[in-house]
Order: sequence, then structure tokens, then C-alpha cells
Amino acid sequence: MISRRNELGASHFQRFARPGFFFAILLGLGATLRLSSPIAAEQPRALPAPLVDEQSSAESEVAIFAGGCFWGVQGVFQHVKGVTNALSGYSGGEKGTAQYETVSSGSTGHAESVKVTYDPRQVSYGRLLQIYFSVAHDPTELNRQGPDTGTQYRSEIFAANADQAKIAKSYIAQLDKANAFGAPIVTKIEALRGFYAAEGYHQDFLTLNPTYPYIAINDVPKVEALKRLFPDSYRADPVLVSMAKTTE
Repeated sequence: MISRRNELGASHFQRFARPGFFFAILLGLGATLRLSSPIAAEQPRALPAPLVDEQSSAESEVAIFAGGCFWGVQGVFQHVKGVTNALSGYSGGEKGTAQYETVSSGSTGHAESVKVTYDPRQVSYGRLLQIYFSVAHDPTELNRQGPDTGTQYRSEIFAANADQAKIAKSYIAQLDKANAFGAPIVTKIEALRGFYAAEGYHQDFLTLNPTYPYIAINDVPKVEALKRLFPDSYRADPVLVSMAKTTE
């Protein structure tokens, strides 16, 4: 397994002086040499809107997306209008193994995921899917994203209900039919069985560490792509977990 965590400066060591984060740093030593490679950052692309979308008058709904490192996926959705919270965590495995060190072994069934809480009156599930496929990750990479490899970095949608599963399946079929990526989409769709919040030091990581090498190379460009490709959905000030009423 290759992970994206690499060295931090002295001030960051003081800031994130927790066992899990030191483990993350050690795992990232191998990734340092790969950060400048052509596969280091997923390439954004303009995609058509879903032909099938939700019709909801609810005040709040939840969507769960996995697409590689949750730092970048969280950072993207925190800048989307209508999103009220985006929480990094783990889905696809059991509660007892939902810890970073264990998940990073690739043996727990978990995927690094982001729980997106949103107002469907402002942004639809279909729009979130469009952003997820366009700028948040590359859905053609199997069990990897950029420099990160392992099943915990897989592309997967954890559907909260049958309607979400239907919309996601329809959109994938639409994109595949249009050959939107020039390669088959490998994104899995699975019914949501549970979501477990990641450790505090992973939350709001992109906003708190914009110059951290992995973030600067792989994730800041995703937020810039969101602004460029979805100007009507972009919000300059991210909605942060630290500012949310609850971490859910």
C-alpha cells in the first residue's frame, strides 16, 4: 500500500502531535517521491448534468462519497453551495475497525469517505454526483487515486436510499454511454450500512493546510476546478466541520 501522507514541518508536528497522525506521516514516506508524477493529480473534466435527478422538498439530506483521499473530497464539497457540512470518515466496514491506522491496512473493507449533508432545495443529489465525477476524483481508477493505492481509496457511492442508488446508476450509465472518460467507470454503488467519522486531525485538512505538499499538488487544484467548471455552485468560504453545529 502506498499512502499520500508525507513529511510535515516542525510547526505541523506540534499541531498534529497525535499517534494516528504520526502513523500517517510514516506511511507517506513512500509517496513523497511520487507527488510530482503525472498520476499525482486527477484531471477535472466538464461533464453533462444527470438526465435523472431527485425531486425533494426536504430541508436536509445526506450523501456519502468515496473517491480516494478524503482530504480532497471533503475540501471540494465544503465549497459547494447548499452543502451544510462535509465530514471525513469511513464507510463499507464495521464500526470496530473504523480507525485510520486500521483502515490504512486495506483489510477492513472501509473506504475513506465523506458524508455530505446538503439542502436539496439548493443543490440536488444529481448536481453533487456531477461534481463528484467531474472534479472530486477519477472514477476510472480501480482501488487507487493518484499516488494512493489500496481498496480504502476506491471509488464508491454509498447510497442512503433506493432513490440515490437509482440516480447514481443512471448517471454512470449515461456517462459510460457517452464515453465521457475514454475508459469504463469502475465506481461501485452500495447501500449505506454505516458511516464513522474520522479522527479530528483529518477534518478540514485542506483548509487548514493549503501549502502541505500533498494538498497543494493533489487537492487545491480540485477546488480551483470546482470554481472554474461550476461557478454557480461554488462558494468561496468553505463550510467547515469545526464551525458546524454538530459533527454528526
